[in-house]
Amino acid sequence: MHKLIEQKWFYKLFSLLLAIVLVAFVDNTQVNTNNQTKVQETASTEQSLKMALQVSVDTDKYYVTGYPSKVKVTLEGPNALVTSAVNTQNFRVYIDLSKLGVGSHQVLIKVSGLPSQVSCKLSQKSVKVNIQKRKSRTLPVQIGYNKNAVAQGYDIGTPTVSPETVEVTGAQSEVKAIDHVQAQLVVPNGSTETVRRNVLLAAYDAKGHQLNVVISPATARVTLPLSVSKKTVKLKLNASHGSSKKVYSLTAKEEKVTLYGQKEALKKISSLTLDVDLTDIKSSVTKSFRLPVPSGVAWISPGSVDVQIEVSDSNN
Repeated sequence: MHKLIEQKWFYKLFSLLLAIVLVAFVDNTQVNTNNQTKVQETASTEQSLKMALQVSVDTDKYYVTGYPSKVKVTLEGPNALVTSAVNTQNFRVYIDLSKLGVGSHQVLIKVSGLPSQVSCKLSQKSVKVNIQKRKSRTLPVQIGYNKNAVAQGYDIGTPTVSPETVEVTGAQSEVKAIDHVQAQLVVPNGSTETVRRNVLLAAYDAKGHQLNVVISPATARVTLPLSVSKKTVKLKLNASHGSSKKVYSLTAKEEKVTLYGQKEALKKISSLTLDVDLTDIKSSVTKSFRLPVPSGVAWISPGSVDVQIEVSDSNN
């Protein structure tokens, strides 16, 4: 009986000791994990990113050129703070022109909004800017395109653009130099259907140099109408290179053909002549001939005709 009681107390004591050891192990593991996390958060790191360069200036009065759109920024500091700054980008990289007037200026790039523990290095410390008085003009949009890209025989209608006028804003010297605003329409080679495209607008001076200005809206809708007219004419057959010892009779299966082409070109055509080459014709035969396409004509229907050639000996 005493032995049984002693065994029970031994197991209880052993279980208690084991529990104490386990609790101590878990606490030690948590402490180590927390310490490791704190080390990771406070460890120094370095990351680079490109930030938009903001400009502080009276945009109603001045127009600024010469500065880059983005600047490379390298941040160094505690890992958590640097990572947060890179991900949120909740700090500013800017140049302050509010106290400067018209002309060229070398301006320091400034950074604000970073935590005090984070240091910042810039790819360049300053930029050269050109400040000019702001000017705006309303100008008509001209249309440019390559006529040679349109398929032969198609009429080119009057191109249209929407909007017909745009507002151009920029430095006073640039805006004054504008000769025209153009929408250059790219016409696919061999086009046979009306071309419609949204075209990016550009402003040019009298020598054809593109100017650095802002056009609003930046694009325009250009339509280039292409069309084809048709006309039905009589088909005439002309025998050529026949033998003087033979008599030829030519009969086409089609008496009339339809021409499709430019309206003005078709006005000048009253009939279509097909030259029938009799060089190798020794006896009566039916042959197919491709019809000639006159200038200004896109195609002919039918494109070829069967000609019945009757051959007989001459009585002479």
